[in-house]
Amino acid sequence: MPRSRRRTVREADLQGFKYFRLLPPLLERLHQVGTARDKAHNRQLFFDYYAALVLLYFFNPIITSLRALQQASGLNKVQKLLGVDRQSLGSLSEATGVFDAEALRHIVQELAQQTLPLEKGHQAEALRGLTAVDGSVLPALPKMLWALWQDADHRAAKLHLHFDVLKGVPCDAQITPAACSETAQLMAMLQPDRFYVMDRGYASHELIQAIIRIGASFVVRVKDNTAFGLVQEFVLSEEARAAGVIRDVALLRLGTLYRPGSLRQRLRLVVVRYTKPNGTTEDIWLITNRFDLAAELIALVYRYRWTVELFFRWFKCILGCRHLLSQDANGVAIQCYVALVASLLVVLWTGRKPSKRTWEMLQFYLIGWASLDELEHHLANAPASA
Repeated sequence: MPRSRRRTVREADLQGFKYFRLLPPLLERLHQVGTARDKAHNRQLFFDYYAALVLLYFFNPIITSLRALQQASGLNKVQKLLGVDRQSLGSLSEATGVFDAEALRHIVQELAQQTLPLEKGHQAEALRGLTAVDGSVLPALPKMLWALWQDADHRAAKLHLHFDVLKGVPCDAQITPAACSETAQLMAMLQPDRFYVMDRGYASHELIQAIIRIGASFVVRVKDNTAFGLVQEFVLSEEARAAGVIRDVALLRLGTLYRPGSLRQRLRLVVVRYTKPNGTTEDIWLITNRFDLAAELIALVYRYRWTVELFFRWFKCILGCRHLLSQDANGVAIQCYVALVASLLVVLWTGRKPSKRTWEMLQFYLIGWASLDELEHHLANAPASA
């Protein structure tokens, strides 16, 4: 079959820009990043321009490639509202080797702090700072040698994400080759006053010690044959039993008594029995340093861990981050951070979790299929889960 022609990006395809007027003040701190080597002072593509264009790529379904992004940069409307000049394809390709993605990570962290909790009430107050932690693999092209993974035929990057559960937003992230230690990566990203919830892959004595030492708390799943020293067995309340809790104990240590590396720390073990869709049951062992929370809340915390998995689905399937604009590690990181910024902007603009329906409505507005009144009517009336 003959190769389909690329669609030309036209001025008429880019209609609504009310929300994009907020971008230049947000991104202006990036302007001088990567300009140190520009001794002749003739650089035309700056980091804030590039980041704004990549944001346009995410928000507008008409723009599906780097070449389409280059075409959009030549449109008067884009130049006026984003403050960019027409860019060459070579300049856009070179950008990922010039601009440091870490500067965008700081913007992600700052925007996350500006968002307000979407969940309120006694439980939300008790679980303040609850952060689901996990990693997700982003398939890479065979020519991306830095992303070598399982063998010579497999390449992948990994997004290590911290997701603020009660705000419904990403609050920190790092992008690495897939072949890396998730535990070591988390240790490098720990923050005080966070309440981390993690799956079995993060069950490390060294990580637990690091979390406690930095002044944070955690709930982590461990294997159901983990050795421990028992101090006290707590009486279960009716609420705990209703939540599936079958055991709640205080621990003197985690690990075998005389084995080197055992964690001699007062911790808590909560065992929760979950019923699977097929009717079978599974006992989940959860270790935590939070003695102030009721056992049923510890069970709830682990259920909240799945919010990060839902975000990964949004990130890959709705935002489209399975398609990479760049082949180098820094370029992949820039794209991922800009995608996280896009998600945060939706929450800040709408006051709700980003959903497929709201994302589609924003895109309809940007390509001229929906008016500003129709968009604002949707934002005012659509349910949070729409």
